[in-house]
Order: sequence, then structure tokens, then C-alpha cells
Amino acid sequence: MSGHSKWSTIKRKKGAQDAKRGVLFSKLIKEITVAAKMGGDDINSNPRLKTAIAKAKENNMPNDNIERAIKKGSGALGDITYEEVRYEGFGPGGVAIMVDCLTDNKNRTTPEIRTLFSKHGGNLGESGSVSYLFDRKGLLIVEGSKTSEEELMENLIDFGIEDIKSEDKNIVITTEPESYNDIYDILKNKNLELVFSEITQIPKTTVALDEKKASQCLNLIDYLEGHDDTQNVYSNYDISDEILKKISEEQ
Repeated sequence: MSGHSKWSTIKRKKGAQDAKRGVLFSKLIKEITVAAKMGGDDINSNPRLKTAIAKAKENNMPNDNIERAIKKGSGALGDITYEEVRYEGFGPGGVAIMVDCLTDNKNRTTPEIRTLFSKHGGNLGESGSVSYLFDRKGLLIVEGSKTSEEELMENLIDFGIEDIKSEDKNIVITTEPESYNDIYDILKNKNLELVFSEITQIPKTTVALDEKKASQCLNLIDYLEGHDDTQNVYSNYDISDEILKKISEEQ
């Protein structure tokens, strides 16, 4: 995620997701299944499941798909086994990259992820090689026309808010992961439009990239995100809005 502009990078991510709706649904179903398997099928006592279902609904996944994924995870439709695996490495320009996967065959996934890194200007590292460069946080971006930083701060100050700031006509809220669901519910109950919301990994420091390295880095991330077992890809690249726009126009 770009330190220069979270929203510019997120807009690009959202566009890629919208273009690959079927792939996105598959990833969301996996997450719901694993969340239900690990924490049970009651969203009131399973924050991970609640978050996964909310994200699925935001992306217009049919309720039947959601319910089927919950039943899979809870064992009602047979035993489903996925392993959570995190891959860490470096991309073009030395940027740090983390890839979170859910796989039913780690022996297949690991060499495939390694090959994607090596083919596209990066290299897979050891466990822990880059994770220390990130903090796990809740990130919610509110469309700013119906509220303000001051109003949101007043409503959310008791819920673990770490930062609120305006960016590109939106308001970006950073929270502790434990506060994410409470804040999400408050914003929804106030009928505010959430243009982006998830528990994510925010880089502590960023690496600025020129146009060539930026294009190579985004290409690698596209391939990693497109892998069937990938759930999320995080990076600490910093790409200016101007370079992002130029790369988009060239594609």
C-alpha cells in the first residue's frame, strides 16, 4: 500500500477486484469457510466470520453462497481443510511483499508462489523476513460528503481510533483490529458510505519507486493476487499518483 496515497492504491485494487468478480467470490468463500471452521458459525462470537461475511455482502455475493460457505466450514457439508500460509519476499526496487494464502496443498502452492516472484523481478524470502515491517490494523475509508473528521472523531473516540484524516474527498480511519467490527457497525448504522474497509497490514516505512520499477512491482503483485490460493497481498511500495496514472494509461 502506498505511503504516498492509500486511496490511489486502493482504487486500483478495487478496480482489479471488480474486473475479476468470480475470482474474488472464490477467495471470499474460502475465507468464510476457514473463519467458520476456526471460530464457529455464530457471527456474534466470531469476529473473523463477521468481517468475512460483511466483505462478501459488500461485494454483492448471494446469501446462498455465504450460507453454503458457513456450512462447509462448520462441517455440515463434510470436512473442508485449508491451511493458512504466509509468504514473504521482495519485489522490484527492494519493496517488501507479503502474500497470505489459504491452500489445501502447501506443496503445490509454495513452488508456484516462488516461481511468480522469480519470474517477475522478485525473490521469495524466509518467514519473518519482511513481516516486521508491517502493523496489522483496521482500515476504513468513508465517503466524505456526508460527514467530517470532527464528527467521526466525536463518535468513534472511545473505540480505539488511531488516526483519522481526509484524503481525496474521503476520510481514512485507522484502528486497532479489535475495534474494527464495532467501528464498522457504527458507520453502517449512521448510513455512511464505506468505499473500502478491511483488516489489513499497513507498512511502517515505504519504498519510493520510479516508473519502471513501479510498473514491474505492480505487475508482480497482479500475478500474486491472481493466484487461486492468494487471499491478500501487502506491500510497502510508495508510488506517486502521477506514476500510477501514467501506468494505468499505458495498460
